[in-house]
Amino acid sequence: MRRHIPGLYSKQQDLESNLDGLFLVRVERAAYRWHRQKPFLALQFVVLEPKSFESRSFCGRLYCTERALWKLTWFLTDFGYDTELLNHDQVDEKAVLNLRGVLRTSHSTVNGRSYQNLDAFAPAEEWETVSCTSTSSTGRQGDADDL
Repeated sequence: MRRHIPGLYSKQQDLESNLDGLFLVRVERAAYRWHRQKPFLALQFVVLEPKSFESRSFCGRLYCTERALWKLTWFLTDFGYDTELLNHDQVDEKAVLNLRGVLRTSHSTVNGRSYQNLDAFAPAEEWETVSCTSTSSTGRQGDADDL
């Protein structure tokens, strides 16, 4: 079902949600957005860890174009999405809600608008391992493959 979610991409939320780093998150909202050239899944996440960011929320999008489906599949797999639905190439917005996982984020600004990038994913069970690895490698710039 396609529904407008008020405030999902409001300017105020964009300003407050420029988070860079590694987070254990839960999916709070999910909505498919059709666009002729770049349809996408709009997602709102709530941070569970680290504690200093707990309860903060931010939004991001995963594109549903043929070229970008690998990233959507990576996200759904690592966050524990129903494998039967995934095997049938179906994304149910309600089935995405409350999924948990590890997310590496960054942000970028294009034409004066700030976007939250969803760079890498890992299963929630790996939080302790990847968060320790991330804090021990603060002297170097990590990339998405580090997750």
